[in-house]
Amino acid sequence: MIAFENISVFSLTLIFLLAAAAIGYFGVKMTHVARTLAAETGMGEALMGAVFIGASTSLSGIIASLTAASNGHAEMAVSNALGGIAAQTFFLAVADMFYRKANLEHAAASAENLMMSAFLITLLSIHVVAFTVPDLVIFSVHPFSFMIIISYLFGLRILAKTHKMPMWLPRRTRETRFEHEADNKRKRVSDNQLWIKFLIYSVIVGFTGWLLSKTGLAIAATTGMSEGLVGGVFTAVSTSLPELVIAITAVRLKSLSLAVGDIIGGNAFDTLFIAVSDFAYTEGSIYANVSAVEQFWLGITLLMTGIILMGLLHRERYGIINIGWESVLIFITYIGSLIYIVA
Repeated sequence: MIAFENISVFSLTLIFLLAAAAIGYFGVKMTHVARTLAAETGMGEALMGAVFIGASTSLSGIIASLTAASNGHAEMAVSNALGGIAAQTFFLAVADMFYRKANLEHAAASAENLMMSAFLITLLSIHVVAFTVPDLVIFSVHPFSFMIIISYLFGLRILAKTHKMPMWLPRRTRETRFEHEADNKRKRVSDNQLWIKFLIYSVIVGFTGWLLSKTGLAIAATTGMSEGLVGGVFTAVSTSLPELVIAITAVRLKSLSLAVGDIIGGNAFDTLFIAVSDFAYTEGSIYANVSAVEQFWLGITLLMTGIILMGLLHRERYGIINIGWESVLIFITYIGSLIYIVA
């Protein structure tokens, strides 16, 4: 095992930049393959982004939380999960800036994206309740950790049904872009080949994401910052970079549902970080061993997700610098949160 704490800051920074470049390159390739798979399999971009891309790009994050929890660092494990959700929601607002034809939340309107947002709020709300009764345990694990996993699996089933037979449809406008209207001029490749490529790119992106988290954590540790700050900002942002690359790439490919699904679906998967970390944490319920910083991040993630949901429902066509008011509020909320945490 590499002892990152024994590597010089210069070398750590170089590794960090190389890993970020690898994520940029293979993240773009992964997005192209995922877009093709969504069309070829009939899965749809939103579901593809929510389940497969969201889970694949979150591998580094869940490894970081599990490692922290197993070593007794409850605050870092939880703040990495919640800080990552906040960072990825912020990245959706960044991706909005790369779609110049209209506000992203207007153009990417779909029943799946609405369902995913409501699904994410539900999962985060379960964590809120768990924080209010932190000492409730069954074999050293909080019962809500089991509930989170069960709820996630049930939510995926509902999401799949929503894709197959949506009961709500967005009002079509000139700026609305549906999946079947994407540019599908591509060379025919077998589904097996596509899945193999997707798996390879996922492993590479997951590994380089883990490398980012380890080097970022080692760099941050030299400053003596708190676990909540390191986990909620440095580790969370570095492990979330794959989502940023994929979201921007998907937007530039005009696969808007894939971009939104990647972020919101990835956020839903990230709520599992805390539940799984609770099993790895051996000192009782992980909810009973966190600070106010983690509760702050939980509130911020709920607030940001609620803003995104309202933006998807309101569907403003244009706004400041061609991004919607919801993206502006996300920018303000996240930057303000970082200032508060760091100050």
